[in-house]
Amino acid sequence: MLQVEQAMSAEYLDGYLDGVVLAQRRWAATSLDVRKALVGKLGERIALGARELAETVPTNLPGALSRTVADTLVAEVLPLIEACRFLEREAGRILATRRLGSAGRPIWLAGLQTEVERAPWGVVLVLAAANYPLLLAGVQTLQALVAGNAVLWKPAPGTEGPARALRALLMACGLDAELLTVLDSSVEAGTRALASGVDHVVLTGSAETGKAVLRQLAETLTPATMELSGCDAVFVLPGADLGRLAQALGFGLRFNGSFTCMAPRRMFLVGMADADGFEARLAAELGQLAAVSLPPKTVALLGELAEDARTQGAAVMRSSESGATLITGATPAMKSMQSDVFAPVLSVMRVKDREEALAVQAVCPYALTASIFGPEDEARTLASRLRVGNVLINDIVAPTADPRIAFGGRGRSGFGVTRGAEGLLAMTTPRTIQVQRGSSKRAYEPTGEAHVEFFSALARALYARGLGARWDGLKRVVRAARLLG
Repeated sequence: MLQVEQAMSAEYLDGYLDGVVLAQRRWAATSLDVRKALVGKLGERIALGARELAETVPTNLPGALSRTVADTLVAEVLPLIEACRFLEREAGRILATRRLGSAGRPIWLAGLQTEVERAPWGVVLVLAAANYPLLLAGVQTLQALVAGNAVLWKPAPGTEGPARALRALLMACGLDAELLTVLDSSVEAGTRALASGVDHVVLTGSAETGKAVLRQLAETLTPATMELSGCDAVFVLPGADLGRLAQALGFGLRFNGSFTCMAPRRMFLVGMADADGFEARLAAELGQLAAVSLPPKTVALLGELAEDARTQGAAVMRSSESGATLITGATPAMKSMQSDVFAPVLSVMRVKDREEALAVQAVCPYALTASIFGPEDEARTLASRLRVGNVLINDIVAPTADPRIAFGGRGRSGFGVTRGAEGLLAMTTPRTIQVQRGSSKRAYEPTGEAHVEFFSALARALYARGLGARWDGLKRVVRAARLLG
């Protein structure tokens, strides 16, 4: 059995960080090979106790989780093991010091040797989401630790179990207890942690939560990564496999009770000849989805979205009050086309061509992910024009579990990335070290009127495009240098 400790209450956080900071400094001085080996050991322990870890994740948390243990294994535990393998294998290359040679170095900086290190931020606060409480915060925590940081993990209410369980596994692998602190799940704990002097914050949550956190961080100018909500689009091009598309949409709306920021919420049928037939097929597919447990606030919002769509001329199919909702005849102005609702709702809009699809897609302020179904070459061309963080071609949601990819959004979907090489680098800040090995002290001498001709001639000699102009500049440099002595 996993032996886990209780989470730290908010009132005990004050003064606690002194020990965390000291532990982090020791950890940052530890060899990267040691840190990589730790996550390698963790991956092995998770693999041997996969079901036990999965069972610490709630299977039913209204508005956040609706799944089986098998779902948790495939959606969170297996990807977390892969993340451990990725970090063990690739962190050395990603975090390696970059040494700049002489190529490209300004000639007037001759003798200077430069290297760029990746330094940990220090103490990273992870504000976790409830819908994937093990994978998302778990990967962020592991990346922070491998990069040399200490972590404060504030779980979402009702999801303390997986946070404590992963900490227990890390302790068993040899991690210093002060390097990972699991706070209690209260709002107060998050607020106190934000004010405690942490060095970087990673939030996974709604856009409204993101704004509230950023307002508090503005007081201390603390940097942050914001992984926020989505209202994700699906583009259907001529030639798309409609059978695969219908099944994929059913999966995207069903998986985790549709409590997924990447779940399909808007769909654009581009020049589809038999849109009526496809919408009927889709209605039949979604009508088979089981109702999910939604909090009253979300049920009310679903009703509001449906009524708004009807008043604007759309057709609305609802399997039940908390079941799948399909809106056809949608327009960009409808609330369902601009809302980050965690419920199985899909709005469908017909557009004449790709240009119209791009225009109406951009009306929505959220820009997390998008899916495109259709011939690959055409889909790639469209993908290159989308203002989103991730594009999936002929698939929905699942490929983003790949630990090698960076994940993040734009607009109201946030900024910065987690996961992948870029997510690991985001847990660090660059530190540049330059060594002067030349003996000249001319750079320290005061400048005068005689230097004006020398420096302007040097600019011409080094940077002019024409050979004649550069030759003229070189002759002027020689003359000016003689006058300077």
